[in-house]
Amino acid sequence: MAPKAIDLFAGPGGLTLGLVAAGFEVVAAIESDELAVKTYRANHPDVLIRHADIREVETAPLLAELGLDPEDIALCAGCPPCQGFSSVRTLNGKRTIDDPRNDLIAEYVRIVREIKPRAIMLENVPGLLRDERFEAAAAELEALGYPACEGTQILNAADYGVPQNRRRLVLLCIRNGSVEFPEGTSERVTVRDAIADLAEAGESGDPLHDLPERRSGRVIEMIKAIPADGGGRLDLHESQRLECHREFTGFKDVYGRMRWDQPAPTITGGCHNPSKGRFLHPVAHRAVTLREASLLQGFPPDYVFSLDRGKLAAAAMIGNAAPPPLVAAQAAAVAG
Repeated sequence: MAPKAIDLFAGPGGLTLGLVAAGFEVVAAIESDELAVKTYRANHPDVLIRHADIREVETAPLLAELGLDPEDIALCAGCPPCQGFSSVRTLNGKRTIDDPRNDLIAEYVRIVREIKPRAIMLENVPGLLRDERFEAAAAELEALGYPACEGTQILNAADYGVPQNRRRLVLLCIRNGSVEFPEGTSERVTVRDAIADLAEAGESGDPLHDLPERRSGRVIEMIKAIPADGGGRLDLHESQRLECHREFTGFKDVYGRMRWDQPAPTITGGCHNPSKGRFLHPVAHRAVTLREASLLQGFPPDYVFSLDRGKLAAAAMIGNAAPPPLVAAQAAAVAG
């Protein structure tokens, strides 16, 4: 029988995908965002997903609805919202963001305290490691028998089969035990591996791959002039650059192309917009599509993302999701 897991802060389901790939049966998930819940249900119809603010979720009624006892849960896994800890918003730790979502890590600890699963897993941005709330959470987890300090590492998703360089904090613990983090591999899944074989964008029949772009003629001409396979706006003659870029060299990846034979840069919620990072296709004169972005996150090609709130909301879901192969590699270490 597969060990049972609960997915906290489930988002569109990337964490659940990874847990299932590692051999877990995900029996319940909690998510507050309506669009993410719709996406999750479309892909994981057999999982009980509670559409609620986690602060309002009581574990006893949830387990009763599942017909389970706390000891039946092998793993509590979660990715608390990380916007307030991200390196961009905090200027690489130089400022503190007063974002109420930052406090939700305490809710993760509460549920762990009430269920006391055999193992726990938490995935987040590296900036969380420097936050006093993480220090408090780790101390409480230690008191509960989970060696949080020993079980915390900063990993690159590219080392675990994700076609993207993405540094993540992973906390992985067994109660009153130890876990050996799986070793990564030097072999990289590249942008070419992930997206080169897709049909032409706009003509594929896949809504995520066919959404049109709306850009000014001036921006389109600039994109066409950017060299293929890794070129960027700094490769252009000054006369070809946008006026706002001519005397500004910061954020050098803005309007940059991905390289075919390397992993992609970190896919964010702005992945549809080349003004947000190195999100131009290696050769096509456009940003990567939402389908391409989801593949670069490690999602399967048929994964459904709801477009009910439009392109920007779907892009945010994709960019904020947990990469399933990274999750699978780590969760397998505690699946036994």
